[in-house]
Amino acid sequence: MSTVTTSSGRVATAPSAPPRRRFDWRLRFAALSLIWGFSFLLIKVGTEGYAPFQVTLGRLVFGTAVLAAAMAVRRERLPRGARTWGHLAVAAFLLNALPFSLFAYAELTIPSTLAGICNATSPLWGMALSLIALSEDRPTRVRVAGLGLGFLGVLTVLGAWQGFHGLDATGTALALLASLSYSVGWIYVRRTLAGTGHSHLSMTGAQLLFATVQLAVVTPLFTSLPTRVSVVPLLAIAALGALGTGLAVLLQYGLVAEVGPTTAQMVTYFIPVIATAAGVALLGEELAWSTPLGAVIVLTGAALTQVRPKPHKVARP
Repeated sequence: MSTVTTSSGRVATAPSAPPRRRFDWRLRFAALSLIWGFSFLLIKVGTEGYAPFQVTLGRLVFGTAVLAAAMAVRRERLPRGARTWGHLAVAAFLLNALPFSLFAYAELTIPSTLAGICNATSPLWGMALSLIALSEDRPTRVRVAGLGLGFLGVLTVLGAWQGFHGLDATGTALALLASLSYSVGWIYVRRTLAGTGHSHLSMTGAQLLFATVQLAVVTPLFTSLPTRVSVVPLLAIAALGALGTGLAVLLQYGLVAEVGPTTAQMVTYFIPVIATAAGVALLGEELAWSTPLGAVIVLTGAALTQVRPKPHKVARP
């Protein structure tokens, strides 16, 4: 569920200032895991009262409002430059508008538990695509093995040996495409928006603003106004946007700055666990034995794809 656009590959060091007391990063890490894990449940509840595009639009509106408030407090400005805004428009589509909408449509026919597990395949897609698109990201035996193991886990979750019996193929495909969209978006961002000099908050605020505009244009074309206001789904959408998009981005941004992107991205491996627990406990979704087993295999494979080779030491004479 990651939505942050980073402007460079390194974490900037802020000028010395009086330290501010904050919650320990482990508590914020746990909060981020819970927020993103429960996001799939909130999507499911939201689609019970509103069309998928309406759920996504509401999510983006509330999320953008949170980031706009954070930018106002920190006196951040939106990035400048037509070229930057053009790339941000593409990033907004690939990292927000498209995957958010795909997950909302997917959860019309598949359980939130399966959607959460499909989201965990993003590192696998990223690994596969990076072998083609990023020449500096060389494969290793461990990473290739992780890629194969991860997709074996996907087949286990889907029950391939049973002919995918009982699963909605369209909904599952939409969820996997949403995960793929995240990976394509990240590669695009790395190629086009690295080193712009703008802050993470400014870039992400602009990105969400663009995604909101995109959905504001699309939604009226494919949906009609709801005949009544469904309170619980509306509250779910508000929480999904304000917490699952707005606050989550701020938490992730702080974690990346404090403990680095490698540790921060470990949240990916907790999301499907929490999504599964929430779906089973609160929505009464059924859980076949193959689902948790496959999820473990997927997460193991995804973790292996993130293993980087150790730099070779140059022997000195």
